[in-house]
Amino acid sequence: MNLPNKITLLRIALIPIFAILTLCPIPYGDIWGAVVFIIAAISDAVDGNIARSRGLITNFGKFADPLADKMLVGVSMICLVSMGRLPAWVFIIIVCRDFAVDGLRLLAAEKGVVIAASKWGKLKTLFQMIMVSLLLLNSLSFWPQPFYNILCWVIIIIAVLLTIWSGFDYLRKGKGYIK
Repeated sequence: MNLPNKITLLRIALIPIFAILTLCPIPYGDIWGAVVFIIAAISDAVDGNIARSRGLITNFGKFADPLADKMLVGVSMICLVSMGRLPAWVFIIIVCRDFAVDGLRLLAAEKGVVIAASKWGKLKTLFQMIMVSLLLLNSLSFWPQPFYNILCWVIIIIAVLLTIWSGFDYLRKGKGYIK
């Protein structure tokens, strides 16, 4: 098991810690949850950079890295929906896209092909992570609340549009596996 894959597994291990901190009624739980989430989100960039720069890209990494991202973002959005900070329809769109792309990856895997994350998928993940971070840090807003709310909505809309676009991009490129 190489270093990037260990970092990916660490990201997965941080998910329940994040959920406990965010959902338990403890002082500043959402802020501590945000700190754990941001550390996990940064680990996504770190493991990818290490893997690419050192030639440590593996099939396990191609599979586990996007899965870890989806688990982290999915759990965080469930927490945010339950906190009333994220509309459920945003979560529904993101989950449906992820199921469609994961289904495509399974079909490709049956043919011995591993579909790695695309640039659109990576950009989608980045904006989803920014969205989650902003929504978690809502109680610490350094800007006036109306501005912060507008900023959050702009990031939510960008994240949703990138989610939809990257999903169509994966399906368009992988249509040969859907036969």
